Amino acid sequence: MSSPSDRDPADRSAAAPVTHATARRVVLDAGGRAPLLPEARTAFLEALDQGWADPRRLHAEGRRARMLLDGAREAIAASVGARTPEVDLAPSHTAALHGAVRSVARGRRRTGSQVVVSAVERAAVLNAADFAGDRATVGVDRDGRVDAQEFSAALTRPGVALAALQHANGEVGTLQPVDTVYAAARSAGVPLLVDAGASLGHVDVGDAWDLLAADAGDWGGPGGLGVLVSRSGVRRSPDWPEDEDRWFPGGVSVPAALAAAVALQVAVSTRAQDDAARRLLVDTLRTRVAAEVPDVDVVGHPVDRLPHVLTFSCLYVEGEALLSALDERGFAVGSGSACTSSALEPSHVLAAMGALTHGNIRLALPRGTAAQDVERFLAELPGIVAGVRQAWGVGGL
Repeated sequence: MSSPSDRDPADRSAAAPVTHATARRVVLDAGGRAPLLPEARTAFLEALDQGWADPRRLHAEGRRARMLLDGAREAIAASVGARTPEVDLAPSHTAALHGAVRSVARGRRRTGSQVVVSAVERAAVLNAADFAGDRATVGVDRDGRVDAQEFSAALTRPGVALAALQHANGEVGTLQPVDTVYAAARSAGVPLLVDAGASLGHVDVGDAWDLLAADAGDWGGPGGLGVLVSRSGVRRSPDWPEDEDRWFPGGVSVPAALAAAVALQVAVSTRAQDDAARRLLVDTLRTRVAAEVPDVDVVGHPVDRLPHVLTFSCLYVEGEALLSALDERGFAVGSGSACTSSALEPSHVLAAMGALTHGNIRLALPRGTAAQDVERFLAELPGIVAGVRQAWGVGGL
């Protein structure tokens, strides 16, 4: 019998026949791009009328746009416990991460060029660390949690310019020991960049950071807007051409900024309620997927995790085939590495955890996900997985 890897890719993408073409869509993939919150939509439309002008202009329309932009930064600052001047808005979360790593590494180049990161950081952080200097990577355990002791020890070595640690992993949901690492970073005199792109608006991100990066699209704001908060005293120096907007040349959309700020305020105000509802659904998913789908590996920490994220890997199938089969049945889910999912490449996060890197499905439940939609997903998932395996000729394994 030929193995799944021997089959032609064209056959894999057509592994399951098109069925249930008229089934109501169930979106279970809100990581990085959640549905726009109604309050954010209203703010965006109002700002299109009031904040369309260039906020750098001195006329009344420009001043009005500047007022809205400053108000958005003030609201975001209040939500994360920072001062308004410490908040910069970027054209994307990736740009915020790149800008943070590059500018701090350059600003501290007299100290050294090493950037300490965990093995499960977003590709944007890993790539920026390689670009900016000498990357030192700290491993994680089977749950995806970094070894805090090893990370702390790495900060004491000579030549460390910056440390970067995600608040939680957006692919498997595991929370990181940020408080412990931050204490070690302060003792070593190394600034800590915390990537809260998967956390802000969902859980309390705390104040254990020197730089904080986040993604407006993840908390129900508009996509295409990143946030970078830098504490006073963190030395930064741009390595790009001089511009009026020093950190993120060109500026951002004022309506998008205002909508992002409103969405964050709503997300923070409803966080406890949303956490309880989605955590209960994910607990149900974790238990039943493991019990009802043969040869499946549910990954990530079972308790210390984000309330809305779940990843599981199915043996004997590729994620692309499984994603396509689920999509045809009306379920929008993610697959592959959460930060490079468009390429459907094997997940560097799962590889670092020692988990199965193929046949993986990531769920990131939007706010308001209905229990009956989760029940429908659970009812159909075993049959869909079995069907894909049968089409691949591995149904009897």
